[in-house]
Amino acid sequence: MKQISVFIENEKGELAAVTKLLADNCVNLKALCIADSVDYGILRIATDEVDVAVNALVSGGYLVKVTDVLVVKTEDKAGSLAKIMAALGSEIDVEYAYAFTSSEPNVSLMVFRVGDNDKALAALRAAGINATL
Repeated sequence: MKQISVFIENEKGELAAVTKLLADNCVNLKALCIADSVDYGILRIATDEVDVAVNALVSGGYLVKVTDVLVVKTEDKAGSLAKIMAALGSEIDVEYAYAFTSSEPNVSLMVFRVGDNDKALAALRAAGINATL
């Protein structure tokens, strides 16, 4: 999956401006995560309209980066994340992760940014875990 990272100033109203810009361009957000520091924030979004979103954001003056991330489909129950992390083991560097719900009952989706997508994908699939890029 392609994830879009948007670098925004850490100021009141900035997140509202970004989400309005995306809404005005009919970009449906499937998932998001925001991390902040003193001066700026990084808004990470998943959408089916990657090209439209990137073009709108760049035209709006935002700095964006598109990254390949893993999506893991897992049961929505205690221990699911532990099973995923055990499959990734200590050999795969997890930079960050975030989760969102699925339209399927009892299913959660997790997004992982890892150091080596191919190695992580192989490890997850070997453990019987449903993962895609």
